[in-house]
Amino acid sequence: MQMNTPPRNTIRLTRRGRVALIATGAVVAATAVAVPLLCLAGGEDAKPASLVIPEGWRSGQVYEAVDKALGVSPGTTKKSLGKANLKLPNDAEGNPEGYLFPATYPVDEGATPESLLSSMVSTANQKFNGAPVAAGAQHDAMNVYQAVTIASIIQAEAATKADMGKVARVIFNRLERGMPLQMDSTINYALNRSTLNTSQSDTRLNSPYNSYLRMGLPPTPIANPGEEAMRAASNPPPGDWLYFVTVKPGDTRFTASYEEHQRNVAEFNQKHKSASPAVTPSH
Repeated sequence: MQMNTPPRNTIRLTRRGRVALIATGAVVAATAVAVPLLCLAGGEDAKPASLVIPEGWRSGQVYEAVDKALGVSPGTTKKSLGKANLKLPNDAEGNPEGYLFPATYPVDEGATPESLLSSMVSTANQKFNGAPVAAGAQHDAMNVYQAVTIASIIQAEAATKADMGKVARVIFNRLERGMPLQMDSTINYALNRSTLNTSQSDTRLNSPYNSYLRMGLPPTPIANPGEEAMRAASNPPPGDWLYFVTVKPGDTRFTASYEEHQRNVAEFNQKHKSASPAVTPSH
């Protein structure tokens, strides 16, 4: 049976699955995490020996990091895509988003933007085209590219690795019921930002990545997921969850009941009633 989503002016599923009552504008700011990008040997002036690509980075962040690692002009790596000859699935249409696999890559004297991007895509293909992921995708009547797209949303939405499986199940349950995903992470991708502050105006954005207005998955992955997110996307645990909210750090509640979810949101609002109304809830 197809289920309807609660009225948009009442409730919305936010980035990392948090839900906020739009009318009350409950809020909490996110915590930024600094990630070392380059591993240097021989002091600050030495060339980097390796490049670290964190889980969840978008392609634009990867391009910038490669530019810096190689000491080339900004934009060089992105411009090299046309001659990189990357082994991407047909569905990607030449866009490597989702296939720049998070890992540590050596940066030797002969490294080029093309060689580094090729290594990332080759690593992704090795990880994604193995039996577990392929079999999981087939079981859920999707192809590997769709699994990578789901994994990228999981990577952006889950507060912890332990939550990834349940977040995956929420995504599948919403898709199966014909409900919009309503993920702020997809809107952030369209706007090339990472804020948790999503307004009602944002949810009316005319974009194929607006999962409030568009049904189904976004047209491409929205980040480069790691192995944990891929495992969750290809083999989510059973469950009937449709909503989730992090009431406090370490306390993310998943439920199939809209009424129970409203109570969880009310508890969240009570705990954070002194927060500024300009920011959306955070873990």
